[in-house]
Amino acid sequence: MTTPDLTAMAHTLTAIAEDAGRVILGIYEDGFDVEYKADDSPITRADRASNALICERLAAAYPDIPILSEEGAHLPATQRAAWPRFFLVDPLDGTKEFVKKNGEFCVNIALVEGTSPVLGVIRVPVRGVTYWGGPECGAFRQYDNTEAAPIHTATPGPDGPVLLASRSHPAPETETFAAAKGVTRRIDAGGAIKFCLLAEGTAHYYPRFNVTWEWDTAAGHAIVLGAGGSFTAPDGTDFLYNKADLANGGFLAGWQ
Repeated sequence: MTTPDLTAMAHTLTAIAEDAGRVILGIYEDGFDVEYKADDSPITRADRASNALICERLAAAYPDIPILSEEGAHLPATQRAAWPRFFLVDPLDGTKEFVKKNGEFCVNIALVEGTSPVLGVIRVPVRGVTYWGGPECGAFRQYDNTEAAPIHTATPGPDGPVLLASRSHPAPETETFAAAKGVTRRIDAGGAIKFCLLAEGTAHYYPRFNVTWEWDTAAGHAIVLGAGGSFTAPDGTDFLYNKADLANGGFLAGWQ
C-alpha cells in the first residue's frame, strides 16, 4: 500500500466533510427526533445520514483504506491490528450540542497511520468553515468561498493563557489545571471545535480528564500538531490510536 499524498487527500476529505455538513444542516433546519444508544448518548437521523455519505465517498475514493466510524461496525482489535492505516470518522461530533441547537457540532475525518493521526479534517457546518492539517503538512482554516489560510497556535499574551473546556462534560480536575497554569479566561465549547480554537491561537490549553473516544480526538489531534501545538497523554507520553479499547484516557493539548 503506497503512502498517500496528504495534501491531495486533504482536498478530497474536506469536500466530503463539507457535503456531510450540508446534509446535517438540512436535517438541523427541518427538525429531527432524538433516540438514545445503549450508553444513553443521543443519536439522530443526521448522525446516520452523515455517516452513510462519508463512508460511501471514502470507500469510493480510497477502496484500500478501511474505515472506523462511531456509527459503523467496530471490528475486533485482532482484525484492526493488521491495518497499516485507516480512516477514523465521527460523522456528527457534538450530537448533544446538535440536539440543543447551539451550533457547536462538527464533522471529523482523520487518517491514522499505525497508531498516530497524520491528517485531520473538521467541518463546522453552522459557521461555514473547515479546518484541516497534520504534523507533516501544517494546518489551515478555510471559510466558504475563500482560499485556505495557514493557522498556528499562539503564545499566551500579557493577560495570561486561555483554557478550553467541554460544555457538556465538565470535570473538577480542569479547575486544578487552570490554577496551576495561571489561566485568566475560560472558553466552554462543544465537540472538536475546541481543537480548532486551539490550533488557530484563540486559546492556549485544552486539558481533558473524562472519557472521550478515538473518533472524537483524532482529527483535532492531527490539526493541533500541524498548527505547531502538542497533544499527549497527561503523563507526557504519546497519545495512541487503534487501541484494543477505543475509549481514550485523558489528554493534554497545548500551544506548544
